Amino acid sequence: MPAERAERAPLRDLVVGIGARPGVPAEELTALVGAVLAEAGLPLAAVRALATVDARAREPGLRAAAALLGLELLSYPAAALASVPVPHPSDAVLAAAGTPSVAEAAALAAAGPGGTLAVPKRITAPPDGGAARATCAVARRAAPHDSSTQPTVRTHEEKP
Repeated sequence: MPAERAERAPLRDLVVGIGARPGVPAEELTALVGAVLAEAGLPLAAVRALATVDARAREPGLRAAAALLGLELLSYPAAALASVPVPHPSDAVLAAAGTPSVAEAAALAAAGPGGTLAVPKRITAPPDGGAARATCAVARRAAPHDSSTQPTVRTHEEKP
């Protein structure tokens, strides 16, 4: 009898950080995530969660995007994200969000100690040619964790 090959699910070791202006629809966010993952050759099945800044965690578009993608939504205080070193800080993001990075910093924060940036921030290109409304970055966790996730919002409190 031939040995059966066990099909293994991809290791869920990626986290996608999202920065978004208020009111960005879920469709724009899911399209951005899909395009960034496809460009990098990374499967959605390897993504464990979306991550963002607390101030955006209740945005309907972001919550709906997480639900559509079947991913947990993690959020972090701006002060916590401001302490994460990133390759592409922005003064405009600092002025608007209280941290020089949302997408890259949230991805790295959610990836945990030893996490690395797999895809630096990418910006949406709205079809109307207007200003970008969302950014996305992907980080890889250093060590695998439990891959079971539920579409939910979990806020990480800043520790003193």
